[in-house]
Amino acid sequence: MSAPAFDFDEVFAPDDYLYFYHLRLSAERTEGEVELIWRLLGLESGMAVLDLACGHGRIANRLAERGCQVVGLDASPGFLDVARRDAVALAHQGIVAPEYVLGDMRHLPWSERFDGIVNWFTAYGFFDDEGNRGVLHEAQRALKPDGKLLIEHINRDVVLSHLQGAAVVERDGNYMIDQSRYDVATGRMLTERTILRSGQARRMRFFVRMFSFPELRDWLLAAGFSQVEGFDEQGTPLALESRRMLVLATK
Repeated sequence: MSAPAFDFDEVFAPDDYLYFYHLRLSAERTEGEVELIWRLLGLESGMAVLDLACGHGRIANRLAERGCQVVGLDASPGFLDVARRDAVALAHQGIVAPEYVLGDMRHLPWSERFDGIVNWFTAYGFFDDEGNRGVLHEAQRALKPDGKLLIEHINRDVVLSHLQGAAVVERDGNYMIDQSRYDVATGRMLTERTILRSGQARRMRFFVRMFSFPELRDWLLAAGFSQVEGFDEQGTPLALESRRMLVLATK
């Protein structure tokens, strides 16, 4: 079976992505999410944290503001440019800015370096199952003993029970249209995205591996983690109707 298309550079082009996700990624939302990450990972000032698939640094920069020693890794040079630009303000305040690294989450250059690793906003599940499992093994190796990995993802059970064929985001007369279908054989949500902006149309395809909590828990245990817990977007125990799934794994 051939792998489905994933037009990475188009899907994660910073200009269009940040334009259409602007309202969803508000400063207020980000601050609430950082507070939740801080609590679930048990972070303290001075701890070493990896933001895995850090995107444009909205989480990493705020963890640095709180005193963590942060590394952000992403495969998008454009997103890393935005993250570094926004981090300049931290240096002006005497805060140690994150180190931003271009890389592949399947091949991490660290062993037992981090107290915590965060993977946020459904930034996991972009490879075949061998590659996705490899990400978990690499994260486990990069953590210190007793370190924790926190993955924030779609709750598959909720998405499939309310699955719609198309989702539309409109901003100032411009549109991002996603047409999605679930592939039962692979557990992937396959999406065709059309962006209509400034009179131009662009089309791209991508996919995300979906998980039930027991499946992802078992993958994490197989990767060498000793304990796995599930939470919702409020940090309370995961339930069938939880909109998001937060999975906390301890090395």
